[in-house]
Amino acid sequence: MGHITASTLPAPKIEPVPAGTSRPFWSVMIPVYNSADYMRQTLQCVLDQDPGADEMEIEVVDNCSTKDDPEAVVRELGRGRVKFHRQPQNIGAIANFNSCIGRSRGQWLHILHADDIVRPGFYAHARQAIVANPEVSAVNFRTIYIDESGLWTHLAMAEMPKPGILGDEFIARQLRSQRIQCVGMVVHRSVYEELGGYRPELGPCTDWEMWNRIVIHKKLFYDPEPLACYRLHAAADTAQRVRTGENVAAERRSIQLSCSYVPEDQGKRLYREAMNAAAKRAIRRMRRHWREGDRAIAWHQFREAVLCGIASTSIF
Repeated sequence: MGHITASTLPAPKIEPVPAGTSRPFWSVMIPVYNSADYMRQTLQCVLDQDPGADEMEIEVVDNCSTKDDPEAVVRELGRGRVKFHRQPQNIGAIANFNSCIGRSRGQWLHILHADDIVRPGFYAHARQAIVANPEVSAVNFRTIYIDESGLWTHLAMAEMPKPGILGDEFIARQLRSQRIQCVGMVVHRSVYEELGGYRPELGPCTDWEMWNRIVIHKKLFYDPEPLACYRLHAAADTAQRVRTGENVAAERRSIQLSCSYVPEDQGKRLYREAMNAAAKRAIRRMRRHWREGDRAIAWHQFREAVLCGIASTSIF
């Protein structure tokens, strides 16, 4: 391959909100699938910050759960305040995320996965940043990583010491490796209307590519205050894909597509750096799983690391 090529599949189209529709400031959309127990805490953390129905739309979008009853949790905690929509059939996680965007009516959209939580002040801090910086199209908070029980495991490295608009140096870091988690990201709905929704063909890296699209084309405000909590647990979709190595294969697809969004010389350099970084991450996972006795997983990660190394030289 002599140059970086983009996907031939267009990003899913997001239709604008119909004219004349009442537009609250926020839409908090909670996609859920078989995570009702976690969702209880997720929904409560939003309700604790609820500025009222005129200012915030809250809706749970169930991807046809089979093992629990998220609607019962919505009835119990929401008490009529929270909308609930159940897909008629399972449409896949990524299509459900796009459904959340399409169903939203707010000016600013927060897709809050049903196993993640936000800390007190999340929406107030975000709104202050938006009002003070009208040129930005998205706001991101520093991420706290938590375990299944909600205990902190580690804190993401701060991208900058004080709140502000991220520059080109962050774009390079973001294209090399995922720096943003969905739980900490709020986006103006018009951005999705312009740039499109999540790409199903990218699997577990669909959000990485989405944030790459946004930071390349739009201004992102960053706040190092740790107000977003991303839950790590064995049942998560990404954890399941590690077992087969599909997580790394998806990284390669995301890297190739994302690097096609920037000028060719810059894209080639970032492509090489990102592929090498993906190989190193896979090797670290291989070593950890080998030590833990998960030899099949280790071999899958090793195989994918080799493929990343080969890919890093394929554009020259």
